[in-house]
Amino acid sequence: MMKRELPSRPVHGHTFTQEARRAQIVEATIETLAAVGYARTSFTAICRQAKLSSTGLISYHFTGKPQLLWEVTRTIVEREDTLRTVRVERETTHSGRLRAYIASHFDFMASHPTDARALTEIAGLVRERPAHGLDDIARSVLSVERLVSLLEAGCRAGEFRIPDPQVLALAVQGALDNAVRHHESFTFADPERLARELADIFTRCTLTCDPPLEA
Repeated sequence: MMKRELPSRPVHGHTFTQEARRAQIVEATIETLAAVGYARTSFTAICRQAKLSSTGLISYHFTGKPQLLWEVTRTIVEREDTLRTVRVERETTHSGRLRAYIASHFDFMASHPTDARALTEIAGLVRERPAHGLDDIARSVLSVERLVSLLEAGCRAGEFRIPDPQVLALAVQGALDNAVRHHESFTFADPERLARELADIFTRCTLTCDPPLEA
């Protein structure tokens, strides 16, 4: 329910060995993006990180950089969604789910720092330099549809009173994305406190004057 929109994955007839090689290249790309940024993430740099004998091995498995970035994005978003879904689905109230959604963002930064840095690089790319072949990636990284659904469900249940869930979803996601970008410049002294404070701020934006009592 709380998953970001994932790009549709094309059907491949890959062997186990081919899938293992593709996964190796994807992981090396994630590590390279996190270490040196998108601008310096060339096939040569990825090849070096993956300890491949030739960049031709990357071209054999991926038709180009857009397809490789698509697979990287799908892999990271799937990992983040798995963590988020577990945390969100434990909650029984909509405000609890919103808090869990926000907290899971910081959980992911702490438990998957390389993935988080790589996804930040990709998000910056699709925001600043839209390009042909990156449309599916942009929809996946920038989508707030799942968060909108969470907020709309809270409104239908009478727990939230939000004039426009889309606007609030953009505000929440913007705050979370900025937290990741700032995390690249300095380490938060207390990320759990930051998560709680953001959750408090946005929960106050959503609750009715007489919110349902926690069970």
